[in-house]
Amino acid sequence: MKSVVLVSGGLDSTTVLYYARSKGYKCYNIIFDYGQRHRKEIIAAEKISKLLKCPYYIIKINFPWQGSVLLNKNKKLPVHKINEIGKNIPTTYVPARNTIFISFAVSFAETINAKYIFIGANSIDYSGYPDCRQEYFMAFNKLISIGTKNGVEQKNKIEVIAPFVNMKKSEIIQLGLKLKVPFQLTWSCYEGKNKPCMKCDSCKLRNKAFKELGINDPLLI
Repeated sequence: MKSVVLVSGGLDSTTVLYYARSKGYKCYNIIFDYGQRHRKEIIAAEKISKLLKCPYYIIKINFPWQGSVLLNKNKKLPVHKINEIGKNIPTTYVPARNTIFISFAVSFAETINAKYIFIGANSIDYSGYPDCRQEYFMAFNKLISIGTKNGVEQKNKIEVIAPFVNMKKSEIIQLGLKLKVPFQLTWSCYEGKNKPCMKCDSCKLRNKAFKELGINDPLLI
C-alpha cells in the first residue's frame, strides 16, 4: 500500500499526509524547492516527514522565468480583503505549478509501483488557483491513464487523490485535529519571517478557518 504525497509544509498538505497514513498507506513524500520566497515551508515539510518517519525527497527546480510574485522577492505580495480572495487568479499563482509537481509525482509513483498520489488542494477557501479544482484533477487522471505504461496496460493504474478539494479549510482543520496533526509545525504564510504576516491571502484564509472553529492558530499563540 504505497502512496506518493506532495508535502509543502502547509496546513492542507500536512493534513493530507496524516489522512493518507490513517488509511494505511506507506507514504513517500515529495517536497519541492522551486525558488519560492523563503525556505521556511521546506524546513517545515522536512520536519513533518522526519516526525512521521516517512521517506522523503526534496526536488529542486529552477524556473529561469519569474511569472509569479512567489518567485520574485522584489515584487510585493498582493493584499486582498478576505471577501475578495478567490474571485480572481492572483499574482501569487505560479504558472502550471501543480501540473509540474504532479508530473514528477506520477513518474515517481510509477517507478515505485505506488497506486495513489495525494495532494491537499482545495477549492472552497482558496486563493483562486485554477490547478486546485476538481475538474483539473479529473482531467489529469485521464492524462495519466493514456500517458503512462501502467495506465495503458491497466495494471496498478495511478490516480491523483485530492480528498479535500470540496472541503472548507475549517473542515480540513477539524479533520486534522482528529488525526492529531501538529499544526504548530506547519507554515502557510507567503513570507518567511518569525511569525505569520497576517496580510497575505494564505494567512487570512488560515486565520478565518481557525476563527470559524473558535480556536486559536498555534502559530499565533
